[in-house]
Amino acid sequence: MTKFSISKPFPARGLALMSPVLHTTLRGAAYTLASGLLAVTASASPSIYPTGTTRYDPAKAFNSFVLFTGGDNIAHLIDMNGNSVHEWKDAASHSTLIDPAVNGGKLGHVFVTLETTEGKGTGLVPGQINRRIAKTIGELDWEGKTVWNFGDKAPGGAAQQHHDWARLPNGNTVVLANWVHPVKGFKQPQVLDDVIYEANPAGEVVWKWVASEHLSEFGFTPAELKLVKNSAIADYLHVNNLKVVGPNHWFAAGDKRFAPDNLLFDARNANFIAIIDRKTDKIAWPGATLCRGLPRRTIGAQGAEAGRSDQRPA
Repeated sequence: MTKFSISKPFPARGLALMSPVLHTTLRGAAYTLASGLLAVTASASPSIYPTGTTRYDPAKAFNSFVLFTGGDNIAHLIDMNGNSVHEWKDAASHSTLIDPAVNGGKLGHVFVTLETTEGKGTGLVPGQINRRIAKTIGELDWEGKTVWNFGDKAPGGAAQQHHDWARLPNGNTVVLANWVHPVKGFKQPQVLDDVIYEANPAGEVVWKWVASEHLSEFGFTPAELKLVKNSAIADYLHVNNLKVVGPNHWFAAGDKRFAPDNLLFDARNANFIAIIDRKTDKIAWPGATLCRGLPRRTIGAQGAEAGRSDQRPA
């Protein structure tokens, strides 16, 4: 018997022996079968969803613990086998372990969001689903007791923290936050700006750094700066990481830009990494643009993004 397929129709000799009706029927059946198979393939989805640790190779992975907040608003501390070790309540999703080295040796303390509120500026971000913003953030001890909080003394009475925070050696805490306000020269009537607050143990702001006040220091070319200011969205920078530089070999070799007290951050949408000089508030190191060219979200499909997050000195 001669085989046939959609890509290889019946041979002419075979067609000559068939009636037009039978030929049409068989050909239609073949197309129907092929279409059905394609549909099944396109709609196929996993039928098994593994839970817990799916792979752990002790020879290649350091035996440690992992802290994360799930959709249940619980900060989970698990071991490498996926076993729950401890839990804290977290109203958002940015739970972070506080390094005992800068926290008086206290073990098991974490940063979490204590309370959220309805946001008034989150609608400026296209596609934003969660309209809740952080009202109060805090530090919890191992037992879940709040030992520090920040929010009611923040500008506007809400922390508006996002993505990151860090405890400083002096006992204060730097908080990455948002601020919705107009900025001269921008196409958007209001921007979703990034700010950094330093809050003391009493929850009072003792230092503030506003990103839009340092646009000329980020290393943009005139063309790039024009694109940033004419961005189609208000979240023109989207800073999603903040770290204290800490001890490093560059500073030890004499490069003052990498002073341990300085702050390292990245801007996802504007596509750069930079260091803030804590003594002058200026940008000490314009940093790296991993996909050098034009800011990602200002030029649509032509933009490029490195997708970086949680960078730190090596």
